[in-house]
Amino acid sequence: MKILDLHELAERVRRLEAEGKKVVMCHGCFDLMHPGHIKHFQSAKAFGDVLVVTVTPDEYIDKGTGRPVFNQNLRADSIAALECVDYVAINKWPTAESTLRLLRPDIYVKGQEFQKLEDKTGKIQKEYDTVKEIGAQIKFTQEIVFSSTKLINQYLR
Repeated sequence: MKILDLHELAERVRRLEAEGKKVVMCHGCFDLMHPGHIKHFQSAKAFGDVLVVTVTPDEYIDKGTGRPVFNQNLRADSIAALECVDYVAINKWPTAESTLRLLRPDIYVKGQEFQKLEDKTGKIQKEYDTVKEIGAQIKFTQEIVFSSTKLINQYLR
């Protein structure tokens, strides 16, 4: 089974790392699955052996009214359907820092739009600090970037 409880995923990650596997983690909302997400996950997987993806829970999505469009279970199901993704879990917190501390991946991967460590929310800088705290690496994919919010507003509203 690809979709695990966050604490089950932490146990699985410990076992995989004990076997010498390099664990890569992506985290985000992933509300409207699009080619940018898919390319991001494919590129992230290439950084290691196992790709885990954590999804922001519905209650903490701050993208505006009517969001998320797809609930956390549908978003997790969609991500788990991708061949390049090994495990998916729904996060328990509003941001990724506590999840990074729990899972302790070898590599945390974000899209190129975060490479300058700046975003409107300030979350990427906190994530970067946490990645350094746990002794992991942060890497950035260089794939096509789409905004789910922009796509939803432009084509679905």
